Amino acid sequence: MATAQNTAKPWLGVYSPWVPETLPAPTKSMIDVLEEAARTAPDAPALYYFDRVVSYRELDDLAARFATLLASWNVGHGDRVALYQQNVPQYVIALYGIWKRGAVAVPLNPMFKDKELEYHLQDSGARVLVALESLYEAVGRSVVPRTSVERVVTTSELDMLGTEPAPPCFAPSHKLSAEDLGSVDLLTALSQTKPDPKARAAVGPGDLASLGYTSGTTGQPKGAMTTHGNIVYNGNVYRTWMKMDANDVILGVAPLFHITGLVGHVALAATAGCPLVLGYRFDAEQTIRLAQRWKPTMTVGSITVFLALMNHPAATKEAFASLRKAYSGGAPVAPSIAERFEAQLGVYIHNIYGLTESTSPTHAVPLGARAPVDPVTGALSVGVPIPGCDVKLVDLADPDKEAAPGEAGELADKGPMIFTGYWNKPDATKQAFRDGYFVTGDVATRNDDGYYFVVDRKKDMIIVSGYKVWPREVEDTLYGHAAVREAAVIGVKDDYRGETVKAFVALKPGTTATEQELIDFCRSKIAAYKYPRSVEIVDEVPKTATGKFLRRALRDRTPANPNEAAARKA
Repeated sequence: MATAQNTAKPWLGVYSPWVPETLPAPTKSMIDVLEEAARTAPDAPALYYFDRVVSYRELDDLAARFATLLASWNVGHGDRVALYQQNVPQYVIALYGIWKRGAVAVPLNPMFKDKELEYHLQDSGARVLVALESLYEAVGRSVVPRTSVERVVTTSELDMLGTEPAPPCFAPSHKLSAEDLGSVDLLTALSQTKPDPKARAAVGPGDLASLGYTSGTTGQPKGAMTTHGNIVYNGNVYRTWMKMDANDVILGVAPLFHITGLVGHVALAATAGCPLVLGYRFDAEQTIRLAQRWKPTMTVGSITVFLALMNHPAATKEAFASLRKAYSGGAPVAPSIAERFEAQLGVYIHNIYGLTESTSPTHAVPLGARAPVDPVTGALSVGVPIPGCDVKLVDLADPDKEAAPGEAGELADKGPMIFTGYWNKPDATKQAFRDGYFVTGDVATRNDDGYYFVVDRKKDMIIVSGYKVWPREVEDTLYGHAAVREAAVIGVKDDYRGETVKAFVALKPGTTATEQELIDFCRSKIAAYKYPRSVEIVDEVPKTATGKFLRRALRDRTPANPNEAAARKA
């Protein structure tokens, strides 16, 4: 490959004068970061969970007790411990306890059912499972006997609530008996365990911290091997980029099992020495209540979270008066959505971009800057490379060349935030790297000011009569319609054009729009080969727990409109 294209960095010292070109290489593990926060300000709040406050001293102590418990089971350096929970304090306690033992956390999506849970437990070789009681009772109990799991620890979303009555979101919840489940109750076990300093393993930045599984859009999910150094580095990137310190409060809207929650919530909170607000699982109404109570200053989440908040009647500028730093990643942000959110809630949504394999961000819009809009696609920029990230755009036709200036290419990144490879998959690891750069699968362009624009996933590109159509451009066009709440676009087979564009649209409550109206709207805004030949109105666009639209699920759907094939040829 040729020399990287981002040697000139015009944004440094201009848009974010407080952000250095590079950050020091990590010399600590995430356990060092937590313990330093606990020593520096032991009584400072680490977690807010409804009306419960957990201090850094308490968090560190409980993590040490869990590490001691793991040591009593001979779980140690390099062993895998799976976390199957929602956004509860026990997740963070167990995570740090795993790391104190030098073990490896395996974050699992709480939406997993039998086959998914079995695959991830087996593939990772997890020896211990730490699960919510409800999830273990419904799914895990029947799966664990078929896996390598030796011990099961359970806990409840009700266990660490404060003294106030449980909020409405806990109405279906009830405490279960660990004895009946055949498990160990986490908080009971911790109360009976005296922390042993010898359980604290020597852990450095090069040690493996997490196996974060990819979404499995092609083939089975793969475990991305993320080191403590990866997490510490990007936690520090967040802290520096967003000017975070102990006076900030993070609103935890991203799932903790996701890389955004791991780095942009957990690691950032400890790095900045500030509290993280947890709300069990995302609910717009409850999130607004938590924001009013704990006065968050910063959040990062998928655009679907911001859409849900924006569409809730209680979401006002007053409710989010404390919020000054909002970032969105994981799914495209349409300019019209950013404009509406700012007008309604008074906060500008900055774009941020990264992957599981890059330990969250590789690009971000500088705090206080406005993302430019790509004049070709109308997409908002994902920002500029973070400190220490070396970026190339690879030619789409010839991967041994860089894309010509101004042309779209596949984004490739290198730096201290990039993972070390896929768990037990050397061939997949080899394919993921080229000349030391991780090849992301995302197609992007770069303007003269150093801003990058992610056009779409390479594999999602639609070819209509030989022309390239990126779903994101059509989706952004649809978001310009006043009635559109969510929009996702795929390519469908077409005998005449090879492929044609189909859109799935969810409407805002109280609005109406016909399929033909939305087609005509797009026809008036974009080229003839790009506008959708068919639109399907749905209640909700299917999406992952992290807010990404499930285009696979949309492709698998049978056409709801019997006249769709004819409509595509119109």
